[in-house]
Amino acid sequence: MAGKLGIIALESALSMGKNIDKVLSDWRNGGHFLIPTECPRFGTGEGKGLIKESIRDRDLYILVDVTNSSIEYTMNGFKNHMSPDDHYQDLKRIISACNGKADRITVIMPFLYESRQHRRIVRESLDCAVMLHELEFMGVKDVITFDAHDSRVQQAIPFSSFENVSPSLQFTHKLLEEYDDLIIDSDHMMFISPDEGAMSRVVFMSSVFGVNIGMFYKRRDYASIVNGVNPIVAHEFCGESVVGKDVIVVDDMISSGGSIIDVAEQLKNRGASRVFVFSTFGLFTHGFDRFDEAYEKKLFDRIFTTNLIYQNPELLEKKWYCPVGMHHYVAAIIDTLNKGHSLQSIIRPAARMKNVISAYNKQVF
Repeated sequence: MAGKLGIIALESALSMGKNIDKVLSDWRNGGHFLIPTECPRFGTGEGKGLIKESIRDRDLYILVDVTNSSIEYTMNGFKNHMSPDDHYQDLKRIISACNGKADRITVIMPFLYESRQHRRIVRESLDCAVMLHELEFMGVKDVITFDAHDSRVQQAIPFSSFENVSPSLQFTHKLLEEYDDLIIDSDHMMFISPDEGAMSRVVFMSSVFGVNIGMFYKRRDYASIVNGVNPIVAHEFCGESVVGKDVIVVDDMISSGGSIIDVAEQLKNRGASRVFVFSTFGLFTHGFDRFDEAYEKKLFDRIFTTNLIYQNPELLEKKWYCPVGMHHYVAAIIDTLNKGHSLQSIIRPAARMKNVISAYNKQVF
């Protein structure tokens, strides 16, 4: 068993931290584990990290949401929204403030910082790998993230612990909880990968559900670059017929939403019955208008994303949106690690998913 449990939730992840603290308090018959911290700013925008109680010999779990743009700070009299870079700097400030006194430091970063800048194609930076090296250098023993854009980035720190956790079980629970008329077989259901990068997620979930898969691949214009990437010309489909089937599109994130809506439209045009979307992170960087419009056109039925990152209150009011709660799952990960037990049964959920599906089928039929 590791040292006495301590949880630090940066402002970006404070809501999640409080929920986790409450769950652990219930599980451990009282007591609280959340350690108060602060990252105040000087007038110039420079900051510092403060830890407001002792962390000596603690087994520390530091939570940070690098996507939380709702937090503001003042610089030279102007209000700035915090960027992923700002949140990452605050994380390093808090780690620095620990001053080597903690027994062990684990960083829980649901959306991995710079995870889309994880490989080098041309002469460009490798931001995610650099971040992992910095955390390792600062004494972080474990990094826990969810559905990393490409889990191979962990090869940047081969001697440190890196856990890439899938929320597949939680998505399964929520879908089956929300819909009681699903028929889970290859004649009535299909999992869809919106691009080549999501295939491993889709193969895993389709295997557990016992249904077939289809895949779209992105045809790009490699002769031009727009906003740093080669623009997508079209989505081409590979797979059997989707006519009359409930299809579930699985991806790690929704950013602007253009790709996922295009995929949903193509599936509907090909005769799909209902279109559900599972996305670990709902960033919605361009707002909700295009989703509202697509929903009104009946291009999709529901979008499921986790609450691992900040959710705009407006999003929670949308008829087409369904949040997937994760604080019990994160609490279970922390509790297990702190007690020195293996995470295998928690983060490899195939057996538990099959049990959930089996129970659902018995209830329906």
